[in-house]
Amino acid sequence: MRLLTGEHDSQFRFSPHRLSAFGPTVLAEGFDQSRSIAWVHAWTVADGIITQVREYFNTSLTVTRFGNTNAPTGTVPLSCTFLWESNLPDWVGKAIPGLVLAI
Repeated sequence: MRLLTGEHDSQFRFSPHRLSAFGPTVLAEGFDQSRSIAWVHAWTVADGIITQVREYFNTSLTVTRFGNTNAPTGTVPLSCTFLWESNLPDWVGKAIPGLVLAI
């Protein structure tokens, strides 16, 4: 937070309310109701070590599996399967950005 705003807030805590895993990707979702903040972390884990972190604030996140299918020869053999969607509380706001994370 200090890097983004120049301020330090010792009261802000990342307390996950929901954890989900899809292969090497782990999703942690939480919110701070007093500040109207919702967040999602997407961690990539390899050999028990976090190798990548993506962080989303006040954003609706949908996660899909992007990969090959058993499509006939001559067609595009890709699919985009729905896996997970953030569960934002009503107080976050009416208009928030939405993103799709393809893993």
